[in-house]
Amino acid sequence: MTRQTRRTSTRSRRRDERGSVAIEAAIGVPAFGLFVAMIILGGRVEIAKQSVDAAAYEAARAASIERTQSEAITSGKSAATSSLNDQGLQCTTTNITINAAAFNAPLGTTAQVTATVTCKVDVADLSIPGLPGTRTITATASSPVDAYRERR
Repeated sequence: MTRQTRRTSTRSRRRDERGSVAIEAAIGVPAFGLFVAMIILGGRVEIAKQSVDAAAYEAARAASIERTQSEAITSGKSAATSSLNDQGLQCTTTNITINAAAFNAPLGTTAQVTATVTCKVDVADLSIPGLPGTRTITATASSPVDAYRERR
């Protein structure tokens, strides 16, 4: 093979590869962006789950130490709301349910107060195709009511 032949074959190989970096970037950059957005989504949802779990446990505990059923419901809802606010979780809608039927149980009977916290977290700012704009996260926690404590 002569020097001239080698030079032309090298040039033709270079010419054939022109534009391949642009094509790779056009495919790779959006895929990488989607991958990063999915990681951010996973982290945001997991942090929200932990916050909602903590709010449910705090609501159940706060409700279980009250003396009356109405005070238990008020205290539980207040504890859950303040827990979500303290953790900085921005819910588009929040639903807090306190089941304080344990206060109707006779003395000496073990019973539990149950708190359920539901929070819709906005994830529309991530702009992931096919992903709904909100994720609903629900947590339930129970706390025992003292079996021999006076109830009103």
